[in-house]
Amino acid sequence: MKYLTLFVLLLCLSGGVSAQAEGEVDAVPPLFSASVHDPSIIKAGDTYYVFGSHLAAAKSSDLRNWESLEDRVYDGNRLIPNVYSELTEAFAWAETDTLWAPDVVQLPDGHFYMYYCACRGDSPLSALGVAVSDHIEGPYQNLGIIFQSGGLWAPDGSWYNAKKHPNVVDPHVFFDAEGKLWMVYGSYSGGIFIVEMDPETAFPYPDQGYGKRLLGGNHSRIEGPYILYSPHTDYYYLFLSFGGLDSQGGYNIRVARSKNPDGPYYDSEGKDMVDAQGPSHSFFHDQSIEPYGVKLVGNFLFRTGRTMYGYTSPGHNSAYYDPETERYFVIMHTRFPLGGEYHEVRTHQIFFNEEGWPVMSVLPYAYEELGVVTAEDVAGPYLYVNHGKDISSSMKAAAEILLNPDGTITGVVEGFWRLESEYAAHLELDGQLYKGVFVRQWDPLADAHVMTFTALSREGVAVWGKELRK
Repeated sequence: MKYLTLFVLLLCLSGGVSAQAEGEVDAVPPLFSASVHDPSIIKAGDTYYVFGSHLAAAKSSDLRNWESLEDRVYDGNRLIPNVYSELTEAFAWAETDTLWAPDVVQLPDGHFYMYYCACRGDSPLSALGVAVSDHIEGPYQNLGIIFQSGGLWAPDGSWYNAKKHPNVVDPHVFFDAEGKLWMVYGSYSGGIFIVEMDPETAFPYPDQGYGKRLLGGNHSRIEGPYILYSPHTDYYYLFLSFGGLDSQGGYNIRVARSKNPDGPYYDSEGKDMVDAQGPSHSFFHDQSIEPYGVKLVGNFLFRTGRTMYGYTSPGHNSAYYDPETERYFVIMHTRFPLGGEYHEVRTHQIFFNEEGWPVMSVLPYAYEELGVVTAEDVAGPYLYVNHGKDISSSMKAAAEILLNPDGTITGVVEGFWRLESEYAAHLELDGQLYKGVFVRQWDPLADAHVMTFTALSREGVAVWGKELRK
């Protein structure tokens, strides 16, 4: 039995079986990943980079296969070679010897700016600063601290209050559609905040304090904000991670949207995300925030025979829009069933349903693209997962359903399906309508391309289906 467990674990970590029959044209290269926690994406030239916690980094030419560059904080790390002397003030304030989730952006002067953060971990005692380099792979030189949290005072001169002021970590710096520069940041404590930045100095404009609160507060477990603008929908999408990041924490990715970079942000039911917070004097009150946001992915498991594919606590994603191919991507870290705290980077393509909400591909990115599908392509047996809206360590195990040729659905759920336009999916499951897409993807467990569907309900619940090859 222990050998079977090891075999299944290895399949989860590698993305599944990738062997190909000789000469088979359906072949897709295997997935080679890297272990970068909290990956933040940037493209420089023809190369994609992810920067993560503990001064880890990796690069890729295709968003699927990653080469590790660094994996820990130490003097000699190519990103910040003299890291302990360079960031002395941040380490001293945060009472730590490591760094948390950074973000790297290229500003109009052509230089690369790394927004770093250090945190004690058991309190919001944190420092957020910025360093600069002529080259994306470093070396970066410190320009100074932007924000501190957890001390006596907030930037506006008031007493620091962890229930309403941010833990100054998890920065994402981005340009909006009008060319203005912003930084969204925050984790737990007082919530997620946004400030307008000066692109000439790489620091916030003065007199903003901590900025504007977008959501969270009273120690709600919400962190890892990342904002992506879509020129197709003209919305700003705020990605967030709810729950705890470890394998038992129930980490899951959610999204809300706004017509303005600094909000207000709403979910698919029209709820204002500023209300997503715990009750006064509460601590990690997940039940209060579970109803908010569109949940794109949480714990799930597809099992086929002796092999399986699934994620545990996927989260802290960044996102990328490729203007050349007009494709959108989510880049996240995830743990795996039976894998403990080991984690790797995964890239999934995202599509937009008819309501302008993103839906996440069922399988890791393998160069798939939306295209015309037929009813004959869609009909057949599937493994089905409903991601729900909960924040929980429980695993959503896939079960079998049939999308019948007559448009009915039978199995663990019942209802109807329709193919709208070339690939749009409508699925009515147990009386609830879900809208998304049908798309053919590479399934390493089946060793073939299979049909999948990914769709959302108005309540912000995601359902996935993966064609079952027996």
